[in-house]
Amino acid sequence: MLRKIRVALALICFVAATLLFLDFTGVLHHWLGWIAKIQLLPAVLAVNVVVVVFFLLVTLLVGRTYCSVICPMGVMQDVFGHIGGKVKKNRFHYTKGLPWLRVAMLVVFVLLMVLGLNSIAVLIAPYSAYGRIASNLFQPVYMWINNLCAYFAERAGSYAFYHVDVWVKSGVVLAVAAVTLVVIGFMSFRWGRLWCNTICPVGTVLGFVSKFSLFRPVIDTTKCNGCGKCAKNCKSMCINPKEHTIDMSRCVSCMDCIENCSQHAIQFRRGKAVVKTEEVDGSRRKFMAATAAVGAALAVQAQEKKVDGGLAVLVDKQLPERNVPLKPAGSVSLKHFSARCTACQLCVTECPQHVLRPSQSLSTLMQPEMGFEKGYCPVDCNRCSSVCPTGAIKPIETAQKSAISIGHAVTVAGNCLLSQGVECNACSRHCPAAAISIQSDAATGHSRIAVNETRCIGCGACEYYCPVRPFSAIYVEGREVHTNC
Repeated sequence: MLRKIRVALALICFVAATLLFLDFTGVLHHWLGWIAKIQLLPAVLAVNVVVVVFFLLVTLLVGRTYCSVICPMGVMQDVFGHIGGKVKKNRFHYTKGLPWLRVAMLVVFVLLMVLGLNSIAVLIAPYSAYGRIASNLFQPVYMWINNLCAYFAERAGSYAFYHVDVWVKSGVVLAVAAVTLVVIGFMSFRWGRLWCNTICPVGTVLGFVSKFSLFRPVIDTTKCNGCGKCAKNCKSMCINPKEHTIDMSRCVSCMDCIENCSQHAIQFRRGKAVVKTEEVDGSRRKFMAATAAVGAALAVQAQEKKVDGGLAVLVDKQLPERNVPLKPAGSVSLKHFSARCTACQLCVTECPQHVLRPSQSLSTLMQPEMGFEKGYCPVDCNRCSSVCPTGAIKPIETAQKSAISIGHAVTVAGNCLLSQGVECNACSRHCPAAAISIQSDAATGHSRIAVNETRCIGCGACEYYCPVRPFSAIYVEGREVHTNC
């Protein structure tokens, strides 16, 4: 019964987390946004003390249930492991842990976070890694199915579905997501929870706490017949059938051993902590130092037309080279955003205007930044700030957003149609802040664009609506520190 309850809860959390990344309407966030808020690493970065303390207490009470129920990456590994079990049954065996590797990976992860190299550190962060897989690999398939349904619905006279644009936001992130899925999928198919117990920094921290858990699977030696079936079905490979011990630092409290014991020799109850020799070595002091370092360091898009009047093919817009990247309203500053963002891609998935996309820069690799070749950032949209689980984008109201300046418009006079004597006021007409005006230039005899930087909020409407291609005659330069935030 315990295993069935665990599986049911795990499926609920896994489906909720997956749908959160698949949804392109923004509707499901109101119902499922909680699953992102209770992920452990995002909660640490968001300084969500309640969530962090809650899961530490839960781990002290019943072990690493977070890894087997809440973490979507952990549940995905169980899915691959279940498939592997159908191919070959009783395929696991007890192995000694690799505490030195776990500690080393945790130390490296913490150092990268402290040094501000989050984009590299989050490659092994479980929630972020799953988010990149779901948003870059699963969501396009989901959207193609939606478009297929929209195709047939339209011909049946129904508008239950509508067509959405499917595009690759970043080839780098797509490749990283694909490699992550293949590597972790293969490891899980072959060795169960090996990734959780060797690489994952969250699993390492919770594993240390889990060694002191109050309730745990305990082997009754008077009932055990030594068949070893529990060890052969333990995906964490942490049950030693010869010594009748369970390495609780690696056990994820999945209850599979209880389910597979025909003698009912394993029960989930209070038990004495088993401290294994290979885990009490010189690396423990390093582990404690790394843990201390963690606490100190982490305290509906307007569809673009492809032809002009059905005659001339339009050239796609290209992103300009910005000296300062653009971050969404609520990010406060580049420093604040980079320190907290885990590149989970949830905000990228939720952006209805396709303004957010992963960065290609090495220092902020995969962290979202803004571009306006497919849309602009309207002042009445705050979906990215409402879904961010780490606080990298702080929640803001739409009334606040209209006063926050994330950048300012810059003109390229040589590209502008006005400089060629062509009347155009697309940028000034669409500016929601009335920061752009068209003025006469007596020197050239033509009109020119004038930008009031104190009024400009950096929404990108001017850059998006500028008819000049491939590079707009006006673009937005980001601010390192946002104003009025």
